[in-house]
Amino acid sequence: MAALTASRNTPMKDAQLVVFPVAANAKIFAGALVAINAAGFLVPGTVSTTLRYQGRANAFCDNTGGADGAKTVAVRRRQAFKFANHAGDPVAQADVGNVVYIVDDQTVAKTNGTGTRSAAGKLLAVEVDGVWIE
Repeated sequence: MAALTASRNTPMKDAQLVVFPVAANAKIFAGALVAINAAGFLVPGTVSTTLRYQGRANAFCDNTGGADGAKTVAVRRRQAFKFANHAGDPVAQADVGNVVYIVDDQTVAKTNGTGTRSAAGKLLAVEVDGVWIE
């Protein structure tokens, strides 16, 4: 397609609450850290190198026994969410602004676990009871 030569009414869509198809046999809890797997379906956070962080599940979804995309769930994105800080690989105040890594559907860590974890968001703040990522 050629470049514009006049103004265009480009469609837009809200990207803060997005519905994603859920992976086969995935069970996602409301409030869970969620990501897209290599096949393009939503899964709960887990140790993996192929996940793409999306945000926080807005509702519970049980696709146990279902095929890829048989169910969908809304995901809240582009906001900061508070998750648990991994006790064995914790982030600290000095890490604010750095990328943190997915451990499970409620926990993030400072490092990629020697190349075993996918990136979540950037660290926004550290509190006693958890860490904020965006």
